[in-house]
Amino acid sequence: MSSFIVNQVKVLLSRARSRWYHHKQVNEASKIRDTIARCSGKSLSARDKKSCDEYAIEVLGHKHFAPWLYVYSLISGGFKEGWIPDNYYGAVVVPKLKGPYGSVSYLKPLNSAIFGSDVFPDLVAYVNGVFFDSNYDHVPTEEVKRILFRDHDRVIFKPDNSQQGSGIRIFDQKSFDISTVKQLGNGLFQKFIEQHYIFAEFTSSAVATIRLTSVLEDDGKVSIRAGYLRFGRGRETHVQSKSHIRVPLDLDTGSFYEVGYTTDWLETEVHPDNAIPFSGRSVPNFETCIRTVKSLHCKAPFARCVGWDLTVDSMGRVHVLEWNGDHNDIKFSEATQGPCFADLGWERLIAGQSR
Repeated sequence: MSSFIVNQVKVLLSRARSRWYHHKQVNEASKIRDTIARCSGKSLSARDKKSCDEYAIEVLGHKHFAPWLYVYSLISGGFKEGWIPDNYYGAVVVPKLKGPYGSVSYLKPLNSAIFGSDVFPDLVAYVNGVFFDSNYDHVPTEEVKRILFRDHDRVIFKPDNSQQGSGIRIFDQKSFDISTVKQLGNGLFQKFIEQHYIFAEFTSSAVATIRLTSVLEDDGKVSIRAGYLRFGRGRETHVQSKSHIRVPLDLDTGSFYEVGYTTDWLETEVHPDNAIPFSGRSVPNFETCIRTVKSLHCKAPFARCVGWDLTVDSMGRVHVLEWNGDHNDIKFSEATQGPCFADLGWERLIAGQSR
């Protein structure tokens, strides 16, 4: 087969992938818009829709970027120039400002090698059939259980490439079985954090997580662009994207916004499971959370925008549970706190970019 034909096939496949990606994104945004309109009665004004369409076409380069702008406008109460639609972020920003480097975050056992920090609650990694401790020293199979539960009643296992809480398992000494663990594939064991009482009053079974979004700017400085809390539901053992409650945070103080959101993007002033209000509460030790994220991002500067999942334990200590260097979530923050990236010139990255 000639190189010309091969290149043409590659071009056609790339275009097909791009169309499918944007088709899925448009459908997702449209469903959210319909749900908001049906359940809350909010509707997009003709003026805001026109602004969204014009911005999508004239600034970002295509009408398929408009549906997420519709959602943002509904949530915030009107159109704001400078927003980054989620599919623009995935199709343009991620390839341009991260490339393959952001995908390293999927390989969870590399935390120690990249960051060399004890803020990660990592205990033991299982990689390609071998167990390692946090210093990458070999751990004999018969020693794994003893090490994991030497100082902890429970541990959590996160497989590589786990996203949105999928594949996560929690073990205690009774449920731990080495043969079962080996079937889970490559991944990382972390100690189970006893969360701060401020979080525990909302949900005691799942550890609440703080999502902070940081950006490495062109001058090498790291800034925090967005932040929100994620609470679990019911008896879930860990926070899951399919059911969580999200509450935006004031980046200066760590205070909860008065209004949180369900997975359907519907507003709620209280946690639906216990009617506890979000207003009047703040993330404990929030300044340390900010400093920690900034410091860690400087050690992984190749991914220009990173989503960090942290929590604060019962003693007020900050723990980083994982980092998301690939297509981390920005759409919720853009809708509730944004535009978060308007000063970075990301809208000018469109030239020559595709997905």
